Amino acid sequence: MARPRQEGAALLLLLAVAGMGAASLLMSGMANTDMYAAPERRSAAALAQAREALIGFALANGRLPRPALEQGGGREFEGRCDSEAHCTGLLPWVTLGLVPGDGWGKLLRYSVSPAMSAAPIQPTVAFGTKSVLTRRDGRLAYLAGAAECSMATQCAAAVVLSHGREHGGISVHGVPQPDTSDSNVDERVNAGASTTFVQRARERDASLAGGEFDDQLVLVPVGILFNRMSLARSLLQGK
Repeated sequence: MARPRQEGAALLLLLAVAGMGAASLLMSGMANTDMYAAPERRSAAALAQAREALIGFALANGRLPRPALEQGGGREFEGRCDSEAHCTGLLPWVTLGLVPGDGWGKLLRYSVSPAMSAAPIQPTVAFGTKSVLTRRDGRLAYLAGAAECSMATQCAAAVVLSHGREHGGISVHGVPQPDTSDSNVDERVNAGASTTFVQRARERDASLAGGEFDDQLVLVPVGILFNRMSLARSLLQGK
């Protein structure tokens, strides 16, 4: 009778060890997921705050702010940004009164339509110039805006971008971060874009169309911007 009991005890021990191993793998997987989830939530919150701060700035100043330069200390640069390239840089966090950076400790990228960066914005002639692409069946397609922006086909007024955990960007300490991948095609588009950006779900498979991707972005829609500015003017006139 002793031998069956010993074999039963050994089997229970084996099952216990196997269970511990499975639990360890599960916890490891959860930790790995959380490693991305928490910073992505913080990045999403930072992007949402940036959009509201940009609209608030426009309500107070009659325009959206110009970008900050890499050596600009977080303040919008002086003068006019008269081209898409000049209107693209870093989010001017000091000008907007925001804490710098996203959930990964990188400064947010910012691009504003030239006509929206000078006061007063003329809603009857000004239009947004920022559009967003996404991947559908591996191919790029417009998610917001269009190839030709106009009064009739409005694109967004501005875009704010988080570069994600890997592949480029500038740290909150002003240190450029390396891009160690040669397959992150869509992320590279965002890193150099001034009008057309890419938005996708996070992807770590470099073999898929567009390569690996963990950028996040938000738009400042023209309709929301103009409606909020119009409401603010109405409230001021009603006082």
